[in-house]
Amino acid sequence: MVVKTHNETETKALAAKIAEKMSPGMTILLEGELGAGKTTFTKGFAKGLGISRVIKSPTYTLIREYTQGRLPLYHMDLYRLEDTGAEEMGLEEYFDSEGVCVVEWGSMVEDELPQEHLLITIESSLADLEERTIQLTAKGTHYEQLLEGVKDERRD
Repeated sequence: MVVKTHNETETKALAAKIAEKMSPGMTILLEGELGAGKTTFTKGFAKGLGISRVIKSPTYTLIREYTQGRLPLYHMDLYRLEDTGAEEMGLEEYFDSEGVCVVEWGSMVEDELPQEHLLITIESSLADLEERTIQLTAKGTHYEQLLEGVKDERRD
């Protein structure tokens, strides 16, 4: 599924719709260049979970936890693990929890990630810096069903 958004508000609204359909233990992998809108997406996602805290990029902390929404949100930025890996970080505890994980730069540690997930690739437009092309790829039955629900809502 490919969605074009024309501004930050539309990107956040898409993310919020996805968040409303998430269940405990689900994982989203966010890919895209620096500045593509991964953290902006996560802000909208958090809002869709009912989280009101300010969402910051976990670039230097690696993982930020937000627990006051409908589901806990574990926001990870694994960019800095490209050379070291994540074997000893205990990421599986987050993936197997009652929360949901949003992982930026998951491709840096692919072997440590759940086989089933929702891959979201965000590309910014060179012509219009506000415009984004967002590709959503489901890996697994639960994620395919989630995307079908998002598609159905977008048609209404």
